[in-house]
Amino acid sequence: MPVACNVADDSSVIAALDAAEAADGVARIVVNCAGIPGSMRLVGREGPVDMARFSQVIGVNLLATVSMMTKAAARMMTLDPLDPDGERGVIVNTSSITAFEGQIGQGAYVASKGAIAAMTIQVAREFAANGVQVLAIAPGLFHTPMAADVPPEVDGAITSDAIFLRCFGEPEDFADLRLSMIQNPMLNGEVIRLDAGVRLRAR
Repeated sequence: MPVACNVADDSSVIAALDAAEAADGVARIVVNCAGIPGSMRLVGREGPVDMARFSQVIGVNLLATVSMMTKAAARMMTLDPLDPDGERGVIVNTSSITAFEGQIGQGAYVASKGAIAAMTIQVAREFAANGVQVLAIAPGLFHTPMAADVPPEVDGAITSDAIFLRCFGEPEDFADLRLSMIQNPMLNGEVIRLDAGVRLRAR
């Protein structure tokens, strides 16, 4: 059941969660993967970075993730446990390999995705008492609408540095890992790279 949602607007997030809950009950699984690119130098030819553009990337990629995560988790915590261990739900956020190998000109994107990676263990610890697991995936290059804007020469430079496979990932690869993470109760507080072993160059 698709529900339109502006993840950067609190009222829209609440309305979307309300609609989903009305149809299927409180969600026990939440996957955050909304995001926008953020190519901009921190100091470029025109001077310091445009803070409005920087804030927009942080707002969608980081603050919206926190908004959806916390609002969904609060609802999960009201549910009866699924098992004697007290499990109530799982949240999987989306970081990026840029969180670990930030490229020149990607300051806003790196900041947003780095924060998601850094928060994962902290949030997992905080939510543990209420039976909610928190995980993150840090994907490399995948065939998504965002990747459609990457020039072919950049594609080749990045994928050539991968160990194996030397190609873009597919959405199905991403979905398979999400499902595996959700099904494994021993995973918590982890950020898992999904990148074929690629390590990003500085530019």
